[in-house]
Amino acid sequence: MSREPLSARRPGRALRLAAVLGSLCLALAALTAAPATATQRAAAPTAAPPGAQVPDLGSRVVVFDPSMPVTEIKAQADAIHARQVDDEMGTERWSLLFRPGTYGTDAEPLQIKVGYYTEVAGLGASPSDTVINGKVEVYNRCLTDGPTETYCVALNNFWRSMSNLTIQVNGLGQDGCRASANFWAVSQASSLRRVDIRGGNLSLMDYCTEGPQFASGGYLANSRAGEIINGSQQQWITRNSEVGSWSNGVWNQVFAGTIGAPSEAGFPAPPYTTIDTTPVSREKPFLYVDPAGAWKVRVPSARTDSRGTDWTEGTAAGRSLPLSDFHVARPTDSARELASQLARGKHLLLTPGVYDVDRSLVIRRDDTVVLGLGQATLTAVGGAVPLVVGKHADGVVVAGVTVDAGPVSSPALMHIEAQQPGRDRTRPDGTPSTTLNDVYFRVGGPHVGRADVSLQVDADDVLIDHAWVWRADHGVEGFTAGAVGDTDRWRTNTGRVGVIVNGDRVRATGLFVEHYQEHNTIWNGEDGEVVLYQNELPYDPPSQAEWTRPDGTLGWSGYKVSDDVRRHDLYGGGVYVFNRNDPSIVTERGFEVPTRSGVRLHHLLTVNLDAGAIEHVVNDVGARVDATAPGVPSYVVDYPVD
Repeated sequence: MSREPLSARRPGRALRLAAVLGSLCLALAALTAAPATATQRAAAPTAAPPGAQVPDLGSRVVVFDPSMPVTEIKAQADAIHARQVDDEMGTERWSLLFRPGTYGTDAEPLQIKVGYYTEVAGLGASPSDTVINGKVEVYNRCLTDGPTETYCVALNNFWRSMSNLTIQVNGLGQDGCRASANFWAVSQASSLRRVDIRGGNLSLMDYCTEGPQFASGGYLANSRAGEIINGSQQQWITRNSEVGSWSNGVWNQVFAGTIGAPSEAGFPAPPYTTIDTTPVSREKPFLYVDPAGAWKVRVPSARTDSRGTDWTEGTAAGRSLPLSDFHVARPTDSARELASQLARGKHLLLTPGVYDVDRSLVIRRDDTVVLGLGQATLTAVGGAVPLVVGKHADGVVVAGVTVDAGPVSSPALMHIEAQQPGRDRTRPDGTPSTTLNDVYFRVGGPHVGRADVSLQVDADDVLIDHAWVWRADHGVEGFTAGAVGDTDRWRTNTGRVGVIVNGDRVRATGLFVEHYQEHNTIWNGEDGEVVLYQNELPYDPPSQAEWTRPDGTLGWSGYKVSDDVRRHDLYGGGVYVFNRNDPSIVTERGFEVPTRSGVRLHHLLTVNLDAGAIEHVVNDVGARVDATAPGVPSYVVDYPVD
C-alpha cells in the first residue's frame, strides 16, 4: 500500500490491534551505524573459500561463507543496511547470498536487518541447507515530522525480500521485546519465500517501536513457521505454506493451500479467506550452489491443486540450469545487448542495479527464464515497452524484476502477447504459458514516470504470482501544486490503467494494484481467477470533475470485470479510498462486475482511509464508506448475493 508523506497523515488512519498484542512491550530499538570500513568491504564480492569459485556477479552481490566470523558478516550487512534503511527512492540494489551451512551460534547469534532494495537469500537446494542462528529482520522506519516528533511506521517498507533460509530465532543480547520474535515489518513488494522459522515467533509488524506501527503487506509463500503475529497488517496473502497459528486479522487476510490456516467461518470477524488448495502454482526460480560447488538456477515445476510447501518432503520437481546457460547481465549492458542475448537462446540473470531500456527485451524462445537479483530494475527510456513475452514463447518465467516508467509515456511496461494462432499451449503438467513471480511495476516515485498501461496480458494461461503495480502516490519529483503536490502528480505521472487482462484462464495469487487514473484493473478474459486483490484508488484527483467518467458515473472502480465475461472468480478483495487532494470526491463502487452466476466474488471490502467516499462495495451492493468512520470496512460476503 502506498502512503502519503508524514505531513499529510490523518489521525483516522489508526487501527485497532488484536487483543493478543496488548500485553506486548513497546520499546524503541537503537540502530547503530556500521563503520565506514565495513561499508567499503561490502562494496566488493567476498572471496570464495579454497576449492569453490564464486562467479563474478558484480559489486552489489555479497557472498557469505559459514567459515567467516560472525562479526565480519554482521559488519558488512549492517553497513549495507545503514545505506539502504532510508533510501526509498535510491538507485543502489543489493543481494546478500549465504552459502550452505550454519551462521551464528547460540552464544554468538547472527542478527541482521534488511533495508530497501536488498535481497537476503540462501544458496542451498533446500531452505534447511542454510541456517541462520539469529535473525533477519525489518523494523519500522522512524522519521522526523517537524522539529521534535518522531513517527515510526512500516507503511513504506517496500522492495526487499528474504528466501531459501532457515531462521533459528535467537534474540540473545536484544531487549526483552526485540527478543520475542523475528520481525518482518513490511508493506508491498517484500516477499518471504522458502523460509523456515524455528524456535520463535514471526511478527509481521514491529510492536517494539513507538507507534502507530501501521503495516500494509504482504506475501508469504512456500514457507513454514510456528506462531505468526499478523498485528497491524491490513492485508496479507499466505500461499502453500504451513503455520502453527495466526494471531489476528485487520481487513483482509487470505490463505491458499496453507496447512494450519485459520477457518474463514466467522468472516468478516475475523476477516479470513481460506482456500484449501491452490489451483495452480509455480514457485519462483532461485540461485543455488550444488554439492560440487557449481552455481545453478533451479526452476520449479508447476503444481495443481496443491497444499503445503514443495520442499519439506524432498526435492521438488523442476529443472536445474547451469549458470553458463545465462547471460549474467550488468546495469551497464545496453538493451541491444540484452535483447541479443535473449535472441541467441540465453536466459537472463540480472545482477543488482538499474538498467536503462530503450528498446523492448523480447522473449521469443520457450522456457526462457529472466531472473533478477537484488530488486533489479528495468527503466523505460524514450517510451519503450521494456519487457515483451512474444507470441511464439511458451513456459516463460520472469521473476524478481521491477519495471519503471520513464518520463516519455510507454504504451505498456510489460506486454505478454497473445499466442500464435493455432498453437495449443495446454500442457499436461499445467505449466502456465508465462509465470510472473515477484514482478513489480512503478509509475513515478524516483523520477517522473508515464505509461498508459503497466501490465497487459493478452496470452492465455498466464500465472501472476505476487505483483505490485504502483502508480506512485509519493516520491522525490519535487511536485508542489495541490495537497502535497498531488495536482502536479495527477497531471505529470500519468498511468491510465494498472493491469489489463485479455487472455483466458489467467490466474493471480497476490495482485496489488494502486492509484491508477481510471479502472485500476480491467479483466476481459474468461475463466480468470484472483486470490487476494488489494487496491487503493488514486489519492490525487484534483476534483470530482476529473474523477468522473464521460457517462457521468462518479469515478472508476478499483476492479472491473467486463460486461460480456461469463466466468470469473475472486477470493478476498479490497478497495480503499483516500482522496487527500479533494476530500469531497465520491466513487460510485469499488468493484464492478456483470451479474451472472458464473462471475463469483467471495469476501470483498471497501474502506475509507480518512478522505473521500465509496458508495457501494460491488455494483449497487454494500454500504457506503466515508470519513465519518475511517478504517471501518464495509463487507460483502458473496456476490451475487443469494
